[in-house]
Amino acid sequence: MKRKIGLLILIVVVGALAACGNGKEEEVPTEVKAPEMLEVELTVSETVDINETVEMKAYVTQGEEEIEDADEVVFEVWEEGKKSDSEMIDSVNEKSGIYTAETSFEHEGLFHVQVHVTANGLHTMPLKEVVVGDGGNYDEQAEPDHHYHTEGFSMEFMTPDEVAANSDEKLVVQIKIDNEPYESLKVRYEIWSDLSEKHDWVDAKEIEAGEYVADFTFEKASTYHVQIHVEDDEDLHEHIEHEITVK
Repeated sequence: MKRKIGLLILIVVVGALAACGNGKEEEVPTEVKAPEMLEVELTVSETVDINETVEMKAYVTQGEEEIEDADEVVFEVWEEGKKSDSEMIDSVNEKSGIYTAETSFEHEGLFHVQVHVTANGLHTMPLKEVVVGDGGNYDEQAEPDHHYHTEGFSMEFMTPDEVAANSDEKLVVQIKIDNEPYESLKVRYEIWSDLSEKHDWVDAKEIEAGEYVADFTFEKASTYHVQIHVEDDEDLHEHIEHEITVK
């Protein structure tokens, strides 16, 4: 009888220890890291002649890996103030992470070249300007298609790809000044959809030098507007708006 009682006590103790062990395992937090940034180096001549053949080149990497199988690499070209008439030009995959395309300009003016790159669920679209001939004449009071007030400032937003309704997404933006990471900034995402007048404000955290991340849930299928506001401790205030389609 004593042996049976002792055996029963032993089983109870072992079971309790196992339950405690399982509880500890469940309490261990799992840190979800943001994906490495999708880097795109856009190369195009800053000044060209009328009707000159111009090569546009994008070098696509993620971390130390050259992206040779990007889902999409398309060059968009438009004249200052005429983005609605832009031309989309498919790229040629040259391998080793290099994608190229060619274009030419029939008259002088200020043009914009933007490459849209989608790979591994991330999207980025760096932009450069091209002056053709003498550059033409433009109203200095007109609102430019793309402009930062701070010289040397740039930011690349990693647009989420194929976003589903009620999905949790990481919003990632990389900010640089003179091609170096711009640290210790106040970065906020202002988010709203075409279905509502409500604007959500989400503070971003700097998880790496110049890389700011925030979590957001896109609750309904709609077109969402994401405006990124950037400030420092002095007088810097830059912003740019992107669109995200949620299905």
